[in-house]
Amino acid sequence: MRAKKLVALGLSLATVSAMALPVSAADGQDIVVLYTNDVHCTNDDGMAYAAIAGYKAQMQQQYGNDYVTLVDNGDAIQGGILGSMSQGSWIVEIMNKAGYDMAIPGNHEFDFQMTTFLDIVNNQAQYPYLSCNFVDKDGNPVLDSYKMVTYGDVDVAYVGISTPETMTKAAPAYFQNEQGAYIYGFCQGDNGQELYDQVQKTVDEAIAAGAEYVVALAHLGDDTESSPWMSTEVIANTSGIDVVLDGHSHSTVPSQTVKNEKGEDVLLSQTGTKAESIGKLTISADGKLSTELVALADVDTTSEAYTQMKTTVESIQKQYQDKANEVVATSEVDLTTLDPATGERAVRSAETNLGDLCADAYRTLLDADVAFVNGGGVRADIAAGEITYGDIIAVHPFGNLACLVEVSGQQILDALEHGSAYAGESENGGFLQVSGLKYTINTGVKSSVVLDDAGNFVEVAGARRVEDVQILDKATGEYKAIDPQGTYTLASHNYMLKQGGDGYAMFGKDNVTILKDEVMVDNEVLIDYIKNTLGGVVGDEYADPHGQGRITIYAGSETPEETPWYAEAVEYVTTNGIMGEAGVDFQPDSAATRGVLIQALYNLAGKPTVEPASFTDVAGTSYADAAAWAEDNGIAGGVGNGRFDGEGVVTRQQLAKIMVSFAEYQKKDTSKKADLSGYTDVAQVAGWAEGYMETAVGMGLVSGSNNTLNPTGTATRAQVAQLLLDYSKMQ
Repeated sequence: MRAKKLVALGLSLATVSAMALPVSAADGQDIVVLYTNDVHCTNDDGMAYAAIAGYKAQMQQQYGNDYVTLVDNGDAIQGGILGSMSQGSWIVEIMNKAGYDMAIPGNHEFDFQMTTFLDIVNNQAQYPYLSCNFVDKDGNPVLDSYKMVTYGDVDVAYVGISTPETMTKAAPAYFQNEQGAYIYGFCQGDNGQELYDQVQKTVDEAIAAGAEYVVALAHLGDDTESSPWMSTEVIANTSGIDVVLDGHSHSTVPSQTVKNEKGEDVLLSQTGTKAESIGKLTISADGKLSTELVALADVDTTSEAYTQMKTTVESIQKQYQDKANEVVATSEVDLTTLDPATGERAVRSAETNLGDLCADAYRTLLDADVAFVNGGGVRADIAAGEITYGDIIAVHPFGNLACLVEVSGQQILDALEHGSAYAGESENGGFLQVSGLKYTINTGVKSSVVLDDAGNFVEVAGARRVEDVQILDKATGEYKAIDPQGTYTLASHNYMLKQGGDGYAMFGKDNVTILKDEVMVDNEVLIDYIKNTLGGVVGDEYADPHGQGRITIYAGSETPEETPWYAEAVEYVTTNGIMGEAGVDFQPDSAATRGVLIQALYNLAGKPTVEPASFTDVAGTSYADAAAWAEDNGIAGGVGNGRFDGEGVVTRQQLAKIMVSFAEYQKKDTSKKADLSGYTDVAQVAGWAEGYMETAVGMGLVSGSNNTLNPTGTATRAQVAQLLLDYSKMQ
């Protein structure tokens, strides 16, 4: 650990050399930083905050009140009834009571518009909000860039970093004046350098002020669509940060080491979403840093802190309970945002039946030709049975307002192209669920959508991946090819149509003719459709979880005669029931998760009967039995705290361990070892993985590239399919 404070105070080199030991934590005591991210109001109407408060009290009892800090890394106030009904105020009240010491704004802190957010910051929150890169029109930070906390005789600087994607993940209009000029920004230069420079400037200031440790509170994420602003990219292009506590991508990262621009190790961690766990950063008395995730289910529910917080949450719940529990309709089918084959979220990358239902509601209410709903605005599933007002709010928690506009066919084509830019690669909150329209996405054509620095659509600069767009003729009931020069009525909400949210700059109040303006709140639109059009019952027409066939996705190519390198492998795993389903988009370039890999091996093994898994996070998932089988047979264990982490991505060294263990399970020859000394990054292979990597390379299960093994790199679904095909050919 660098002795930053000593350097900042200008001690001589001789003095620094004489004290060249790691900086110790305050007064020989450990410092503990507890962290949450993407809580989104929790999935239990805020009750998880009782466990958070209880765990903080437990840590204070263990380490001392002055050595424990609780922080939030964004997206806390939105995502459920508590946020929607109070515009975030109830969540802030709960966070005050829970004892949060500081927070940063994620993109969803702005969902209730700038005035509301600034009121939360200035009048409601008893903790400060930090962000070094949320700036005004002159480039000055709107909030404090960092906060210094002194623990005994050790200073720790907390630097806030908000994702520049906020410019489009929230509505661009929120950051503009009445004339449409931007008066706020997030250092969103398109190559990332503007953000890196702002972060580096803040870190340098904190170190100069005496910080021994710099902890970045970030809402950046590790999704490729967030590049060049991913947390790993910020780390790689800066120095001086010791730990990044992250958010935004909902990733579960107990602890990861990433190199900064000087080749130094930086810890990175993220807790997932919906208060799945709470993170714990420990700065130990000997200067060592570590992060871990703690399951909130394990927190003592009998403590005074837990009980007091529970009482606070229950008092707030009573304020909305009667309305939320009101039954407004019923459904004969499960309405989902998920892929039923994998259990993974699909509404941001493919058609689902709930997406169809929401889009139909807008089109019907406003009597439009076409309706769009952004996948990021469809937030929760609805189970078959009674539908409550609370269920509907959970689906549409943002309070957006329904609008009808007149647009050209070309604007619709551009919008579909923009929404499909990441299809086949990763999720995108702007992915369009549709009504009154059908379209096809060829993921073999690389997106040529051009965005500005703020992530707004500019143009389509090359080949289009959206094909065969057809509009429903209301008079005949038949679909007809869209006319780019034609005029159509389009229904959606103010966020997209008036404010250009999710980067839909081809819309916006200056680019459309508004026919009906903000006529009804989004959740009431859905209730109205189910009650008045469907007679109060969602029926069999919405039974297929994949929807009604409005969106077709296929992995074609720009030249029809080209065949993807993975075509044979995908055909092998889908037709044999090992991965995915025949005829369903395979998403070859998406990262393979632990759940996907273990389920594939379990399928390959014939799905032997198992006892229920001991893991705490697999109940109800599609891979629950596979996880139990993998644990019982030593093929894959958990990640700590009783968790399997089926949604976590698989690294290449984890892949080596799992595949070698599976080969041993199937009694294949695993005696051949490879000499890894010729690989330039062999030192990056973890100690536990060395033997497995030697065997995996020796068997041909894992191969290097350009004399590198890339042990911490991830594998795509296509690569896993190819691996399983190659494995099937081994003796």
